[in-house]
Amino acid sequence: MIINILYILKAANKLVSIFNQIDDPRRDLTKLHKLNDILLIGIISVICGADSWNEMELYAQEKEGFLRTFLDLPDGIPSHDTFNRVFSAIDSTQFEACFIEWVKSISELVPKEVIAIDGKTIRGAKSKGNKPPIHMVSAFASVNNLVLGQVKTYEKSNEITAIPKLLELLSIKDTIVTIDAMGCQTEIATAIIDKDADYILAVKGNQSQLLEAIEDEFRFGKTINTAISEGLDHGRIETRKCSILNDFKFIPQENNWDKLNTIIKIESTREFKNSDKLTETATRYYISSLKANAEDFQNAIRSHWAIENKLHWMLDVAFSEDASRKRAGNSTQNFSILLKIALNILKKDDKNKVGVKSRRFKAAMSNDYLLKTLNL
Repeated sequence: MIINILYILKAANKLVSIFNQIDDPRRDLTKLHKLNDILLIGIISVICGADSWNEMELYAQEKEGFLRTFLDLPDGIPSHDTFNRVFSAIDSTQFEACFIEWVKSISELVPKEVIAIDGKTIRGAKSKGNKPPIHMVSAFASVNNLVLGQVKTYEKSNEITAIPKLLELLSIKDTIVTIDAMGCQTEIATAIIDKDADYILAVKGNQSQLLEAIEDEFRFGKTINTAISEGLDHGRIETRKCSILNDFKFIPQENNWDKLNTIIKIESTREFKNSDKLTETATRYYISSLKANAEDFQNAIRSHWAIENKLHWMLDVAFSEDASRKRAGNSTQNFSILLKIALNILKKDDKNKVGVKSRRFKAAMSNDYLLKTLNL
């Protein structure tokens, strides 16, 4: 039991030492519970399966004896209304900054690690009237398998302004930042270069002149390097051909893309084994500041989709984020941070081969397992 308490204190102190930088939004007369107690119960209860304020209260009530081994709880367990009010009022910018600082303390980015940036709409958080649902832009580290940070925007089109804000908060030196066509903007490319990182940006119709020039480069230019890969997955065979060019003839030398060194063409063919649809083809184009071979670009571009499979899909399947109807104040944004904290903690457990949803269930049943996951 003494060892367990030491684990608890170490884990709790590590989280509290970072998140105690958040300003308490409550008036002194209404502070029945310590802010750190509320934050820590929130994090732990979400790890253990809580998806609502009521479930936070229910978890804390059932685990009160366990929680009192490392929390004071001078006025008992906070109510679900207290959790709601506090997480709705906390400054989300501060909470996000603390989250990013905490991730830095538990991770170390490897050289040329792919950092995928993409947005996700929380559809259940749509308010009444014409106010659109909340849209979160997140950064995901492919090797570390961790969410590095997030910023909020109210529309997908606002990703263009949200991405530079996120980049400003992150430490991404010597990494490769990948973004879909929405982020293919000269200002974003420069922001990445200013952080001593490289970029790979998808090019589509929103950059029509650039896209036309790239198509001409591959139509008339000399491909210096090509890589072909094949894979079998979900009843289909996919062949991907990656071609790269470094010598440009149709893209002006005085172009506005900071340190543009390589253009990339990915041609993919999917053959379906058990379907009336026999084949499906697609061609995609990218620009990059990176100098590498075709195989490296092939792998980096494939790694970008980890943000869909290992973050967005996981948040919906294991945490039911898309069904969340939290919308008061800053609750949507702050609860999204809680989910990402829980996801990062649970993903660090690489010994259990069960899924994240099952790990949440196990953490709820076993205090010892919970302690091991917290003791990063």
